[in-house]
Amino acid sequence: MASLPIIYALSDSIGETAEMVARATASQFSSGEFDIIRIPYINSVEQIAETVQEAAKHACVICHTLVSPNLREALLEQAQAHNIPTIDIMGPMIYAVQKVTGMTPRLKPGLIHKLDQEYFKRVEAVEFAVKYDDGKNPLGLLKADIVIIGVSRTSKTPLSMYLAHKKVKVANVPLVPEAPLPQELFQVPSHRIVGLIIDKFKLNEIRCERLKTMGLAPDASYANIGRIHEELDYARSIMRRLQCPVIDVSNKAIEETANRILEVVQKNKLANNK
Repeated sequence: MASLPIIYALSDSIGETAEMVARATASQFSSGEFDIIRIPYINSVEQIAETVQEAAKHACVICHTLVSPNLREALLEQAQAHNIPTIDIMGPMIYAVQKVTGMTPRLKPGLIHKLDQEYFKRVEAVEFAVKYDDGKNPLGLLKADIVIIGVSRTSKTPLSMYLAHKKVKVANVPLVPEAPLPQELFQVPSHRIVGLIIDKFKLNEIRCERLKTMGLAPDASYANIGRIHEELDYARSIMRRLQCPVIDVSNKAIEETANRILEVVQKNKLANNK
């Protein structure tokens, strides 16, 4: 039986894809285990030359996910000079998509891992928003990028989730006159808190609709104009005490309010860093 070749898996990123393809290929042969050598973070023609010279000492195959045209050309040229077969894993796919779409590829290594990192940041922010929604755990206030406060039905939760999908960690706290506020709220810097207020008649409409969906009478104290006026006065007093920015959400869509929150927080953060 012929000796098994070494499979070199080269990449200008971490090389996981090249190694995975190499291992998948090796699994199709029952003659034994292949030696697979991953060589990541190749960024120069000199590295290519050193790798090929070392590989030429053995029976080998080189597979790679190099996206740099210069590195791909250097590898192909030097591998051919040593009669080493090479498999370009990424190149044909990139060229095919470019031909079909007419788009120009970025040809930057490691982009998939950057995308993965962005995905996990988003997931982490969503999990944070769920965990610290509606004042469930006051410890989250000190960990949050933004703390949203306001009376019931000012869209605190939808805003928290919307901002979470932008990788922002948000906690929110309902303002209820009879409910004591967590002390942690007063330890959060004012530029990281945003207060939401709303027109009392608009809030009355929203709460009445909410009561209907719950099968309750619309004249409950929850939707009473006098009660709403009391809650909003209380909310404003807390916001003044915290000296936080305030946004009127009466006629704003979630997206508009979210963008406004990001603008306000960024503006205040820069002012506090001066």
